[in-house]
Amino acid sequence: MSENRRFFTHETLEKNIGWLIVCTILVVSIAGLVQIVPLFFQHSTTKPEAGITPYSPLRLMGRDIYIREGCVGCHSQQVRTLQAEVERYGHYSTAGEAVYDHPFLWGSKRTGPDLARVGGRYSDDWQRVHLRNPRDLVPESVMPSYPWLERTALRTDDIAARMQALRRLGVPYSDAEIADAPEQLAGKTEEDALVAYLQGLGINKRNVRADVAAAAALAKE
Repeated sequence: MSENRRFFTHETLEKNIGWLIVCTILVVSIAGLVQIVPLFFQHSTTKPEAGITPYSPLRLMGRDIYIREGCVGCHSQQVRTLQAEVERYGHYSTAGEAVYDHPFLWGSKRTGPDLARVGGRYSDDWQRVHLRNPRDLVPESVMPSYPWLERTALRTDDIAARMQALRRLGVPYSDAEIADAPEQLAGKTEEDALVAYLQGLGINKRNVRADVAAAAALAKE
C-alpha cells in the first residue's frame, strides 16, 4: 500500500488530536477492564479476611468522624509490601480487610504515620490526650488539636439510616443490630467514637496470628 493511501498510522495519531483522544480512551478503557473486572470475582478481594467483621455502631460513627475531620488527608491506612513498611507498621494490607469499608480509606499521603495497624498500640487514654493536644505527647507533631470531640455528644438519630445504607452495599447488618444501634451510642461522645475506631484498626491480623501461634503451641504439646 502506498504512503498516500495509508491512514491508520502513528503519524495520523500524532497529527490528529481527536483520533489521539479516542484511541487513548479506548486503550485505557480496555486495560482498565482487564485489570478491574477480574477483581469482582476473586475471593481474596470480595470476601472478608479472618477476624474482619462489620463495624459496630460506635466504631462506624468514629469512622465517619475520622472522615469528617479530614484525618485521611494526612494518614494513610495502607501498609505496602515493602520491607521497611512491614517492619515499621506490621503485616502489609490486603483487600480482604477493606470489604466493609465504603469508601475505603487507604490514602496515599503521610504527613503523619500510617494507621492501618494502630489499634491497640497505645492505650485509650493515650489516644484521648493525643486527640485533645498532640503536642502533649509528641512535641514536634503538626497535627491539629480536636478538643471539641470530648465535649460533643454523639448523634444517635441517624445511625440506623447509616447502617441501612451500608447494608444495601453488602455489609451484613441484621435488623436487630440496626434496631439496637441508637441505644449503644447513648451517652457517648464523638471522642469515644473516634478512639473506638482507631483502637480497632488492624487488630484482626494481630488476633489471628496470636490464635495461630497458640494453636501451633498446643499441637506441639
